Amino acid sequence: MSVAAPSSAGSGHAAETLTALFYLSMLYVIAAILTAAMAYQYFNHEIPCPLCLLQRLALFGICFGIIRNFRSGYSDRNTGWSILFTLFLLFVSVRQTLINIYPRPGHAYVGSAVFGIHMPVWCVLIAAATLVAFGLKLTVLGGDHRFEGRKPAGALATLATAGAIYVVALCALNVASVLVQCGVDSCRTSGYRLLGGVQD
Repeated sequence: MSVAAPSSAGSGHAAETLTALFYLSMLYVIAAILTAAMAYQYFNHEIPCPLCLLQRLALFGICFGIIRNFRSGYSDRNTGWSILFTLFLLFVSVRQTLINIYPRPGHAYVGSAVFGIHMPVWCVLIAAATLVAFGLKLTVLGGDHRFEGRKPAGALATLATAGAIYVVALCALNVASVLVQCGVDSCRTSGYRLLGGVQD
């Protein structure tokens, strides 16, 4: 008499739930990082430099891939976008860290340190941690092609929608802020160009 193999439906559902929780955690952590960066900008009057703005762009790009997974369904292609933006974040932050490794007049780190570490160095650590997280996710949970086209449901869907709306609002605020800071010219850390704070 043959013995039926145990159904894998339960484990598949658990893997899908864990995948959703992984992406939700990443989305909310990055949203918190972006919120902190913008809070420092507005409340501590620390205007971001061009490389800092590129790092923000990379963080929003990582979120873009995650939100695509929530909106159009899980796909390795969407995750690929997040990984590419993570690599972009790593390249930009490493470049800025190397430029400022020996601070000199006119080239010192922009902004205050958090726990003794400046934002470019934090971004190197964030990018490395994100790549490790993606690697562990692929190793433990596998690729997203198993859940192709599926989306989070129930409470997970609510959290995904709330996180996506918040990140999109942050992105819109950041775009408006960059326009005020830079106008259609180069970005400076001395003030907001459209508010008359930049003298060329």
